[in-house]
Amino acid sequence: MKNIKHHVTQDEVEEIFFNHPKYRFIELGNKSGEDIYSASGQTNVGRYLVVFFISKNNLALIIGARDMDSRERRRYERE
Repeated sequence: MKNIKHHVTQDEVEEIFFNHPKYRFIELGNKSGEDIYSASGQTNVGRYLVVFFISKNNLALIIGARDMDSRERRRYERE
């Protein structure tokens, strides 16, 4: 997982998916069925993260994760 440089742990990524995230389509993948999505949400301690993933066979293949920037956080709080 490419999250080391952003100091996001695997546990935090899992918390996003369990804490009712907001999903967005990001872009078409290079192969059919490998489109890229994001999940935005909060960890159990309130950290705002965005996780990028490929949805394949009902699994989320994590590409990366990072803290939301200020624009993403405003959009998250509005929706």
